[in-house]
Amino acid sequence: MAMPADIGIIDCMIGFMRSDPEQNYAFFRDNIKDPVSKASIFPVEYLFKGNVPGALPGDLDPVAVTLEQMDLYGIAQGLIGCEDEVSRRALREHPTRFIASTSADANDILGTVRKIRRLKEEFDIRAVGTFPAGCSPQIPISDAKWYPVYATCADLGIPIFICAGIPGPRLPSMCQHVEMLDIVCYDFPELIIVTRHGCQPWTELMVKLMLKWPNLHYSTSAFAPKHYDQRIIDYANSRGADRVIYAGYFPMGLTLKRIFTDMPAVPFNDDVWPKFLRHNAARVLGIE
Repeated sequence: MAMPADIGIIDCMIGFMRSDPEQNYAFFRDNIKDPVSKASIFPVEYLFKGNVPGALPGDLDPVAVTLEQMDLYGIAQGLIGCEDEVSRRALREHPTRFIASTSADANDILGTVRKIRRLKEEFDIRAVGTFPAGCSPQIPISDAKWYPVYATCADLGIPIFICAGIPGPRLPSMCQHVEMLDIVCYDFPELIIVTRHGCQPWTELMVKLMLKWPNLHYSTSAFAPKHYDQRIIDYANSRGADRVIYAGYFPMGLTLKRIFTDMPAVPFNDDVWPKFLRHNAARVLGIE
């Protein structure tokens, strides 16, 4: 049950520090009504208790900082966005270390579909990410507005990473109810879906749906390993070794030091560790 060394970890949620970390959450800040959260640099500070990486120190290169952290903790490759200059430079200069993805907001259906196809050609994106509760206005996971996005991802063979469960920011939650994945999996049997951010409090339902649908996966983003849901650990150790994927949250909400200090204590079976840390992500992202 020991965590293996030198596996070449793939981190399915990583990024780059900013001199102004408030910009990490600027895209949905206007949706927040709670005055404390609205005024906070990190709108979910109440959940993370001081483990947030913070601002980029001095004039350091954000790409170099992330690569240094990746090397320190054995992360071979990281899934990043490709729509800002820092990320684009990282993809150009370090193509073997970074894997391109993009975000989707289906309030602009045609624009989003065209963007996905354009970035597939330009950067060979390997994933699309969605945050239904952070869209303005919100769009439930099973809403018809997402269907052209899902169809495009299925057509291109790109997995979609969907935030599911109660969101950390003080936003309405029902648009991310896990039960809505059931109909999406039914309507898009070829679409590979990976959930983000825990699926709580509907984790038991998520496990049931993964037993049912062969292309549904779970990633551990935004959770320190100390807080991984025991039902997910049990599922990975039994029938779900191929469905649970490591994702971090650096620098958005967790340091890699915190994540990998906790990680060796996770009680995964020996055969689960390589799949969790690398092989499942490699298969889903098409980089085997």
